[in-house]
Amino acid sequence: MSVKHVTDVSTVVVPNGVKTTKQVLISAEEGPHFAMRRFVMEPGGGMPRHTNTVEHEQYVLGGKARIGIGDEVFEVQKGDVIFIPADVPHWYQNIGNEPFEFLCIVPNLPDTTTLLEESSC
Repeated sequence: MSVKHVTDVSTVVVPNGVKTTKQVLISAEEGPHFAMRRFVMEPGGGMPRHTNTVEHEQYVLGGKARIGIGDEVFEVQKGDVIFIPADVPHWYQNIGNEPFEFLCIVPNLPDTTTLLEESSC
C-alpha cells in the first residue's frame, strides 16, 4: 500500500525507553531502501545512551528534547533535522511539557542496537 494514515499503524512501546513509543510507518517490506518510523516521547521520557549499526536521519515534528550524539549535546525542537552516523552513541531526553515527536528514516540493512548504560530518563 502506498498511502495510509498514521492512525492505521500500530504503536509499540520502545524497549529500554521511558515513556516512549514507536510506529513503523513504512517497513522494510514496503520500502525497498529505507524504513520510516515515528517516535513519541512523553514529558519526562527518553531513550538511554546506545548505538545502532545503521545511520539515522531524523526530522522533529514537535516538542523539545536534549539529545546526545557522540560527545556533543544539542537541544532540538520542531523543524530541526538530525543526522546520527552508524555506530555513534546517542541518547534522548524530552525536556518540554508536551510530547517530543520525530520521524526517523533508516536504511533497510541489518541493525543491532547496543545499550551502553542504564537509562536515567
